[in-house]
Amino acid sequence: QVQLVESGGGLVQTGGSLRLSCAASGRTFSSYAMGWFRQAPGKEREFVAAISRSGGTTYYADSVKGRFTVFRDNDKNTVYLNMNRLKPEDTALYYCAAERTYDYGSVYYSAGEYHYWGQGTQVTVSS
Repeated sequence: QVQLVESGGGLVQTGGSLRLSCAASGRTFSSYAMGWFRQAPGKEREFVAAISRSGGTTYYADSVKGRFTVFRDNDKNTVYLNMNRLKPEDTALYYCAAERTYDYGSVYYSAGEYHYWGQGTQVTVSS
């Protein structure tokens, strides 16, 4: 099992940047594909970005492509989400998720494919 703790959220103006972090417990972090999701009030949870266990494969939602970057440091048991050129519509509670996989290159973009979730960190973008 793995426990996930997100951090780095906050209030930022339109066009600003934030870096989210997701720290994982345990010694097998490199066995997990990781994902970032977000949920705005009154809306469904939506996929943001995913990264394979090796870090060599990434995948993004169209709404964030070119603005957000996901990367991981397996030595630090941490996955990151760099968010640039933020927009008010990026305002949401951001979650990281983990799924154990034997495939070094797999990424998952459906919430149902992840077994482990953090508690979320709030990102608010003011206009």
